[in-house]
Amino acid sequence: MSSIISDYVRLLRLPGLGGLATPAIFGAISVGITDLPILLIILLIGMFSVIFGFVLNDYADVEIDKLTSELYERPLVKGTISQKTAVFICFLCVIGAFLTITLLYYNSEITYFKLLAVICIALAGVLGSIYNLYGKKIIGSDFLVAISNGLIVLFGALAVTQESTINIVTWVIVLLTFNQLLFMNAIEGGLKDADHDYKINVKNIALVLGVKVKNDNDLVVPNTFKIFGLGIRFFSVFLVFLPFTFFGYPYEIWQIAILLLLIILVFYTSIKMLNMKKFDRTRLRKLISAQAYLRYSMVPIMLVSIIGPLGGFILIFYPIVWYIILNPLSGEKLFKPRM
Repeated sequence: MSSIISDYVRLLRLPGLGGLATPAIFGAISVGITDLPILLIILLIGMFSVIFGFVLNDYADVEIDKLTSELYERPLVKGTISQKTAVFICFLCVIGAFLTITLLYYNSEITYFKLLAVICIALAGVLGSIYNLYGKKIIGSDFLVAISNGLIVLFGALAVTQESTINIVTWVIVLLTFNQLLFMNAIEGGLKDADHDYKINVKNIALVLGVKVKNDNDLVVPNTFKIFGLGIRFFSVFLVFLPFTFFGYPYEIWQIAILLLLIILVFYTSIKMLNMKKFDRTRLRKLISAQAYLRYSMVPIMLVSIIGPLGGFILIFYPIVWYIILNPLSGEKLFKPRM
């Protein structure tokens, strides 16, 4: 595999797209859409959105990434792919996303909800771009990217539905996605980059609340930051069980048992991360990857009443299969992503 192909695979995050592009699919399934052709079109739109966001982020962070030795192999950092090419890829993703939306809407009535869906994905792109380009200068910009990803879920629902089928599960998945992205960027990102963010005067929640690395790689995580992070996780627990406890959403006992197990594991890994005493980016990366997959797995379990147990487990495991198949193209070791 040539080096340049591997660099493009890494830049586009192809091995991770199986899981990263599913929020829009979750939105569509939550309103009862299970037709595979429609879901595949929505998945493609999600892929364009994810690639746009990650490539724009890499473009905006080139100089910052040069401060971290572990990120020297990123294509834009080492210069094997130019920044102009990255901008062109972002442009192509925008065109690709809206052309695919046109394909989704082809030969069907353009309803108020379809127009709202377009507004949602356009607004998601705008908020995500503001975060990528200016987020390190704005305290609390993590909320922008969290809202952006929640809007992608809402796009998936609105693009294929009528008002009567938007339900509590749709809104719960929107908020769960918001919560997860907020935790990933404000908490996990704040910890992962604590060794160099202060050097370039980054303005983020972690630094404001006192997260820092000092002396011999000692990691300082104040209680206020821990409370903020665990508060996000506790709100997610409330959201997961909200449809079943207050809205009579159908469920099986085994569903609840699996959700409880996943929640325990998410909290266990969150607490381990927040209580680290030494800064260790490799360990942080492993905990971040584990948490992302555990939290992701909750939604397919919640949707079992629509897609059945088999559909749920397919949605859980297909990102792993996707990753294992495509990861060799990136030249990276399995389950050891660079972040």
